[in-house]
Amino acid sequence: MNSYSYMRKAWKKKEVVEPLLKKRLIEWRKQHTVERIEKPTRLDRARTLGYKAKQGYVLARVKIRKGGRRRPADRRGRKPSKAGLVHFTFGKSKQWIAEEKAQRRFPNLEVLNSYPISSIGTEHFFEIILVDPDNPNIRNDPKINWVCNPANRRRVLRGLTSTGKKSRGLK
Repeated sequence: MNSYSYMRKAWKKKEVVEPLLKKRLIEWRKQHTVERIEKPTRLDRARTLGYKAKQGYVLARVKIRKGGRRRPADRRGRKPSKAGLVHFTFGKSKQWIAEEKAQRRFPNLEVLNSYPISSIGTEHFFEIILVDPDNPNIRNDPKINWVCNPANRRRVLRGLTSTGKKSRGLK
């Protein structure tokens, strides 16, 4: 077994991961919604999804509020129970919403993929892998230079990432 297999096994054991994440999660809650980070929290997962430790790859941690969608109230003499405000589900997954937030925060980059890290109290945390299509390292790498094609711009907003396709029922 290689080192990534051991990392993956460790992340599945809650008694190993939870004490390490507890302090981090408290710090992350105080940070901005979209934070750029230097290194992935889950290196095994990031590498599986296409991350490489070289110029042109950027990582962002995004926090998303837990819970469903609440409709705006119509305040015209209706009985509250019949107003139809709660118990509505949003058509997008929380992970897809996190990818879109990262895309809007970094408009010059393209979302490659994402993965969940953890959740605490009222928030979920995801790490998003972004790629700079204008970087020479990306343009010259035959495995990733498809991102430079103009047809692949803003792919997350069109539901073309892995999470977007899953939410659209294509996986």
